[in-house]
Parts: sequence; C-alpha cells; structure tokens
Amino acid sequence: MLKYAHPSTQTEYDRGNEHIEWLKKNYPNVSSAEVNLTSIFEEMENTYDKNIQDFLTMANTRARLRMTTLYAYAGHHKLLVAGTGNKVEDFGIGFYTKYGDGGVDVSPIADLMKSEVYALAAKVGVVNSILNARPTDGLFADGRTDEDQIGATYDELEWAMLYIENKKKLRIKRKTKSSYANLPKPK
Repeated sequence: MLKYAHPSTQTEYDRGNEHIEWLKKNYPNVSSAEVNLTSIFEEMENTYDKNIQDFLTMANTRARLRMTTLYAYAGHHKLLVAGTGNKVEDFGIGFYTKYGDGGVDVSPIADLMKSEVYALAAKVGVVNSILNARPTDGLFADGRTDEDQIGATYDELEWAMLYIENKKKLRIKRKTKSSYANLPKPK
C-alpha cells in the first residue's frame, strides 16, 4: 500500500487496507508493505522549479513515484508489476499516466470494460467498500473521481466504444461481402 498525506484519500486508504487484510486472510501467499511517500514527494516539490508545479504535472509525478516504488519492490522480490487499467482507460481514452500507472509488466484486465471489471471483482470477492466506491486514481487532494476528470461516466464511455466497435464491424462486413461479389468464380 502506497500512501500520501491527503485528507481526502483517507477513505481510499481505508478501503485499500480493508481489501489487503481480506486478501491476506484468504490467500497465504499475499503479504503487504506500507510505504509512506509523502516526504519524498514533498522533497520533489521543494526541488522542482515552482513554475512547473501545475496541478496535473504534480498529480502525474505522484503516479510516477508510486510506479518507481512498485518496481523497486518487484525487482527486489523478482516479481512483475501488474496494471489496473481496463479497456476503457487504457485503449479507449488513454486515461493513465505515461511511466506511471501505464508502466506495467502485465495488464490482466486491459481487455475488460469497466462494467466487466466490476462483475469480475464481485465474483472473486473484492470488498464491498471498493465495489461501491466511485473510481478514482487517488492522485488529487480534492477527492476528484475518474469521471470528474474525464467528464463522462464509464457507462457513457463503454456505450461510445461499443457503438464505434459495432459500426466498424458492420463496415468490415459490408466490405467483405462486396469484395467477394467481385472475385472471379473458381473453375
């Protein structure tokens, strides 16, 4: 569990800890380590030129600091870093931080829509406090959610992606049929 000193993220922190405890109780191979990155992040703030410390830059710096820490642990324990990006985030709208949460070794849920991630999470026993929480990257002190940042709900994004995907399939099907019609008949 990686944490920052943000009052608004305390509930995220609590939900994360609740799930970690559930995992450790149910799976003997699960362990946890808590790393407080607040002082490191504050040192970066003190080091960087104040002119470059806009809201988004510093939020993405948090994501990259998290990923650097995950890779330190993964490297030491000879493990892989698993991503949490789903199809909507990673391949639909590009909602991730380059070299942050987008910098992973494996992406086990990258082919799943957000609704499918929720269904899978419920099936495997993810705690209800996480299932019922509004999705957030946890990078902003003001408690904003993913949907606040994106400007659309995941349901709306899934609808749009499926609409485009189905439209492309229909177009391909039409091209395929007309292409076959113009081919010479076999002898």
